[in-house]
Amino acid sequence: MVSIPRDKNMNTTLDIAVIQTTCSPDGEANVDATVGQIVDAAGVGAKLICLQELFASTYFCQSENHEHFNLAQSIPGAITDRLSKLARDLRIVIIAPLFERRAAGLFHNSAVIIESDGSLLGTYRKMHIPDDPYFYEKFYFTPGDLGFQCFETSVGKIGVCICWDQWFPEAARLTALQGAEILVYPTAIGWQADEKSEFGQSQLDAWQTMMRSHAIANGVFVVAPNRVGVEENIEFWGSSFVADPYGSVLQTAAVEKPETMVVTCDLSLIETARTHWPFFRDRRIDAYGDLSKRWLN
Repeated sequence: MVSIPRDKNMNTTLDIAVIQTTCSPDGEANVDATVGQIVDAAGVGAKLICLQELFASTYFCQSENHEHFNLAQSIPGAITDRLSKLARDLRIVIIAPLFERRAAGLFHNSAVIIESDGSLLGTYRKMHIPDDPYFYEKFYFTPGDLGFQCFETSVGKIGVCICWDQWFPEAARLTALQGAEILVYPTAIGWQADEKSEFGQSQLDAWQTMMRSHAIANGVFVVAPNRVGVEENIEFWGSSFVADPYGSVLQTAAVEKPETMVVTCDLSLIETARTHWPFFRDRRIDAYGDLSKRWLN
């Protein structure tokens, strides 16, 4: 997608809601609670609503259990139908991450972009799939096959990546190069009990620093909704945040409790940041061919 310069006469501010919440094994209750939080956020002016990774369930990837495949939803399906009606009624854009059932034996960790008229603009499928202790996602998810995308919505040009994607600068860059003004990273990240005392703060700092760097390097807003609370072996650390194109954190949520933040973002900062820090201008695209190789030795 080619980025079109924003009309300087347009209203450049956008209120973005970041919903950070706990999840229970009751999927219907999780969706009901999130719908209530969306209504509340829209009631105070939010026009873009960003939900956390796999918001409709607990983080089931802590074990390899075939029964968990029953949690998957089709797209479109019951959850997207409900959120589409909500988006249409409230005139808001919703980023809704789901466990997608594409076909028998074929599942993705996905996010649906729902326009303010209730239409499904598209789906992003998580590209980078981790396999770490209590993050056994390769058992459940097929890597995304839709690539990195920018969705042109009524509130701006939005790119979506999911959790593990956030550690890869290539993902942020390729999404920004398609015109994205806002990068949304729905997330489920936290501490394991035996690591928190020694590594906890450095892990959280690294997570935030990595995404702030995406904001700086690409001149975009970064929105990171994370879940919160203890689920089995993981204490999700919340700390959802929004950063501007200079990497400044505009607002951060609590570490230990649910919270809905509504953050006002001035999208005119994108033009200012990109012209004062002209990283796109100075990229040496003639010299980057080796990035497509696994290793250079």
